[in-house]
Parts: sequence; C-alpha cells; structure tokens
Amino acid sequence: MNDTKYRVAIIGCGRMGQNYAEAYTTYPDTEIVAIVDANAQRRDVLGARFSVEALYGDVETLLHNIVPDIAVVVTPTKYMKDAVIACAEAGVKGISTEKPIAACLADADAMVEACEERGIVFAGGNLQRAMNEVQEAASRLHNGEFGDIKGASVHGFGGEISGGGCQHISVLRLLTDAEVEEIVAWGTPPEALTAETDEGLIINGCFRLTNGLECSVFGTSTPCRGVDVWTDECLVRWDWNPPEIFKGYDRHGNRIRLEPNYNPYPWNEFSYLTGSIRSFLAAVDGNGHPWITGADLRQALEVAIAAKLSASRNSAPVKLPLADRSLTLYPRPYRWLGGDATGKPQSIEEAKS
Repeated sequence: MNDTKYRVAIIGCGRMGQNYAEAYTTYPDTEIVAIVDANAQRRDVLGARFSVEALYGDVETLLHNIVPDIAVVVTPTKYMKDAVIACAEAGVKGISTEKPIAACLADADAMVEACEERGIVFAGGNLQRAMNEVQEAASRLHNGEFGDIKGASVHGFGGEISGGGCQHISVLRLLTDAEVEEIVAWGTPPEALTAETDEGLIINGCFRLTNGLECSVFGTSTPCRGVDVWTDECLVRWDWNPPEIFKGYDRHGNRIRLEPNYNPYPWNEFSYLTGSIRSFLAAVDGNGHPWITGADLRQALEVAIAAKLSASRNSAPVKLPLADRSLTLYPRPYRWLGGDATGKPQSIEEAKS
C-alpha cells in the first residue's frame, strides 16, 4: 500500500453497494467522495451513514461534477454497461463491477474494450476466485507442487448459471490455468431451456479446456458443489471455502486431507470481497492484476450462454469463443433490475445500519 488516497465513487448503493461502501470507508488508502443511487431517500440516508456529501441520482451528473479515481459500479446488471463506459470515457483510473456483468455478450465486450483502449484497470467483484487461499492454491498447482494436472470437474452448476455459476467458471479457469473451448451440455427442466433467464436451470455436461482436459460438469446433486482439480498425487477441492488439499489414501480407501498451510493475508475484513478490492487497488497502483477482472466476468457469461445453447440444441457441441456476440442470457429479475423494481426493496431502516 502506498501513500496515495484514492477518491472513490460508489455507483449503485443497494445492499451489495453498501458492502463495498463499508470496505472503502475502512481502508486507509481510499475515501468515498460520492454516492450515486436512483433512490433519493436511500441516497440521503447512505450519505449520512458514510459521511458523504456529494450525492447524485445518475452517473452523468456525478461525472459532470466529480471524476473519481475509482468507480465502483454495483448497479443492477441492466445498467452496468452505460455506467462503466461513461466512467471510462471520463478518465476514471480504475473501474470495478459486479456479477453478472451483462446479459448480452456484445455489452460485455463493449465494457472490456472501452477500458482496454484507455489503459483503465477493469476489475470484477465479489467472487471466491478473489479469496487469497484460492489464489495461493492456484499458484501451487501452476508451479507443479502437486504434479501435472490430470483432470477437473464442476459440481452444482445449476439454479442460476450466469450469476451463481460464474463462481464455478472463474475458479475452474484459475485453478486449471485454461479456458473453456468447447461445451457439450444437457439441461433440465425443459421449460428453463426456453426461458430468457437462467433461473432454475440445471446444467450437466462436459467442458473441453484449452490445455486438453475434459471437465465433467454436474448440475444435479453430488457430494460437493464446487470445483475439483486433480493430479496423479493430489486433489485440490474448492467447495465455497478455502480449497482443501488431499494426498494419498488411508486403509479404507478414503483420501487423506493435508493441512494446506496457506500464507496469512494482511486483509481479511470482508471475506473474499477483500481480495477483490485489495488486488484491484494494487493493480491501479501498477502492481499486478486484479484477482478478478471484467474479462473474467465476460468469460463466465460466455460459458453460461454456450452451456445453455448446447443444452437447448440437444447437446450439440458449441465452440468458444462464440462467433455470435449478440447472444444473451438474462439473470433473474432481481439481479437484472434490482430490488426496487422487483418488489424486494431494502427498507430505509436496514439502509441506515
């Protein structure tokens, strides 16, 4: 951490936006200078809660008055593209956003490209890929500590493959150090395959990775619900917690769990959101890359779209990257439009605390 104190704008200050606001008011190298939220009553309450005087109803008004160093875009997914591109064009140094990044691949492309063209650090959000233990397990896999990777599997890939499944895809890509290049999938229930959203969709199938691995995908119930990666000697298992590491078998044929001895991480206040924010700020400082990028979120969306596409075409193989960038997959309405628009608003009393 250097001596710079970054000026931060929180754009979209609902429940998740408030989690980010808590974090950015905690760290000594960041200061929230503006809050943007369409809900005027909530906006005023949060201004008082976080001691922020610059309160705006939209991004355009924010950028007319203040160009922050950091823009934290936590709007419903429908509004992310316009907010990200407006901040990029205004010259913000670093932009982060949440999941899912978009419904349409072309919109995700536009955000990534707008930031790349201007040299802006574009980070992702609250994914377990940013857990420091997940990052360390990946590094140990990549440096050969456990031997050559021989296989991988994904468990629990269903219910919501764009907003929830992006956790699985992002961890899988990190642990295997590979991209998904072909998908064969089938899905249930039948009505979910024809719906615009991925709500309730269960996907089973196979992902072929660019390193040659064939990754089995289980949407239906298995003993775990995350990502397994194995070598001849070891199994690394991410199951929504710090990865477990197993080596060898006991006399009953059960895998023997090792103590992973992960290195301590100096920041731990906000679970894996911490790693997301701290690696993002380090990247803005010029040190490394965010542990989750906007491009990572785009890849997760593309895999989700391809999986549903294959399943809806009677398990026809679908190659990635997808040529048709107009393809879409909408998340559930709460993620797409937010609680205020879908009958699940946050109470003002809750926003005060």
